Order: sequence, then C-alpha cells, then structure tokens
Amino acid sequence: MIDAIDRQIVHAMQVDGRAPFSRVAAVLGVSEQTVARRWRRLRADGVVRVLGLTTPEATEPSWHIRVRVQPAAAGAVADALARRPDVSWVSLTAGGAEITCSTKPRTPRQRDALLLDRLPRTVQVIDLTAFSVLHAYVGGPYEWTGFEDPLTDEQIAALTPEQPRTASPPLALDPEDELLLAALATDGRLSYAELAGVTGWSESRVARRVDALRAAGTLYFDLEIASELLGHPVSALLWLGVAPADIAHVGESLAREPETAFTAVVTGPVNLMVAVTCRDTAHLYRFLTDRVGALPVRTLETSTVLRRVKQAGSLMDGPRLTDPEPPPVRGR
Repeated sequence: MIDAIDRQIVHAMQVDGRAPFSRVAAVLGVSEQTVARRWRRLRADGVVRVLGLTTPEATEPSWHIRVRVQPAAAGAVADALARRPDVSWVSLTAGGAEITCSTKPRTPRQRDALLLDRLPRTVQVIDLTAFSVLHAYVGGPYEWTGFEDPLTDEQIAALTPEQPRTASPPLALDPEDELLLAALATDGRLSYAELAGVTGWSESRVARRVDALRAAGTLYFDLEIASELLGHPVSALLWLGVAPADIAHVGESLAREPETAFTAVVTGPVNLMVAVTCRDTAHLYRFLTDRVGALPVRTLETSTVLRRVKQAGSLMDGPRLTDPEPPPVRGR
C-alpha cells in the first residue's frame, strides 16, 4: 500500500533523481534507513525508476509520431516499436486503431530508417503523421506533480540541485560518452563506482563528466512514474492549434499545470502537444474545460490512452514499469 511518505519520497526523487537518501530523509523528517527501504520497495514494485537522459538539444531533433494501423495489428506494431531503443512513450489510443510514440534518433540515418522506410513499408500501417519537436518543456516546474500530498516549496528548494553560478557553454557529446549515457538511461541512480565499472573510467573521471554534462544542461535526470499505481490511471494526449503569437504563452501555462506530464511545441497541422495524467475522467473533463478552456486555443483534439506499452525507457507490464536490460560494458 502506497502511503503519504512513499509519495513524498517519489516527489523528492522527481526534484533530484540522484539525491542521496540522507538528504531526502532530512527534508522529510524520517530516517535514512526508512527512505532507502521504501525506495527499494517502490523500485521493486515497478512504481518508479530514475533515468539519465539527454536534452533534445543535445541530439538530433525529437519526433512525435501518430500511426494509424489496422486494429487487429495494433498490439504487435506497438510492441515492435517499443523494442526499439530510439523509441519511447509508446501508447495505444483512439479506440486501439492508433499508436502514438516518440523517437529521439542519434543520427539522420536512424531517423530516416524509421520514418521513411520501416514504418511506411509495414503493411498494417494505414498512414502516419510525424511532428518534429521545436521546443520541449522538461524538468523543474514542468514535471507532473499531481501528488495528493506534494512537498512544500521549502522542501523542494532544499532538494533542488545547486545551479552553476555562471552559465556553462554548450557541451557537445563525445563518442566516449555513449557507454556512460547508456548506463544512466537504464538506471540514473547508479553510483560513480558502478558507472566506472561500465565505462572503464576512474570514479573521479565519471563524476567530473556527469557534473559537466549536467551543468551544461546536456544531461538531466527524469523520474519515470507508474501513475496508475499512484491513483492516477487516466492519461490523454492533447493536440492543440493556437495562433503563433500565443504559442509561448499557452505552452508555458499548460506545462506548469500539475496534471501535465509533457508539453512540446511541434510542427505539423497543430503546434502544441500536451500529455496529461488525471485521477479519473471527471478530473480530465475539468482540466479541459477550466485550464485549457481559459487559454486562447483555436482547436483541440483529445486522445485518451488505452494502454501504455512503453514509457521513457521502461516497458510496461500492465500498470508497472519493468526493469530494462543491463547496460553494456566497455570491452564486451
């Protein structure tokens, strides 16, 4: 049974996915052993996972894809997409006849292989629409925070990592970063010693590189949450059309709502995509009428998620997150 302390631990890890258990314990007013024990249980039960991810600006542009398929083939096509390491957030929507997903290709060739070759040649695919992400609202105030008992502003401030006093220059990814990033993408809380074992680097070199990538905004730590297990089983994707002059205002406003898990400015027939997670359909209705309805939105299409197949990096087993394959190790 997930209780208030569990939910606050989850919220704390959302603020800083690499926060030491001792700091979380001090902020919540419980023992370090309590935090460690409960976190291990939440991980084992498939409720949460911390991932180390690169920002969209650090790689090729991300894409969101809507694939209309023959209903009988939707499950098989979704499962095949979910197995691809460059594809995330795979969901069945629109009565089971549509698949939505996100892809973050490392190279133009990888992008073209999926969008121009693999998917169009799949016989079960009726059509697809690809939206390039121009701007994504990620991290900090843009995280989903629909907790029943969220942390206070003071607690959030105590857990928020210190920002560098001077802005770091953009930091390009190096080919040697591949193993480090692959390891963090499977478990963002791996220790420096564990990361050293994966990369073949010294612990000090690992620590310096993680700190540098993080300070430059190239690397961030995201908390995957099995929201249904926290009492929020209703998810939906909103596709909004707004006037160009209103894009920044509407995007920023919706991204800061507690129910919003992800917001992006995209190309295509709409210009904003928003993912929301709610307690029930009545909650979703109020979000659409009260929050979205108060903004200068010209058009709105809502697709409820019937089944989540994959999140940012975790395949789903019903409502639970599954453990990924172990990260590759240098020399193997």
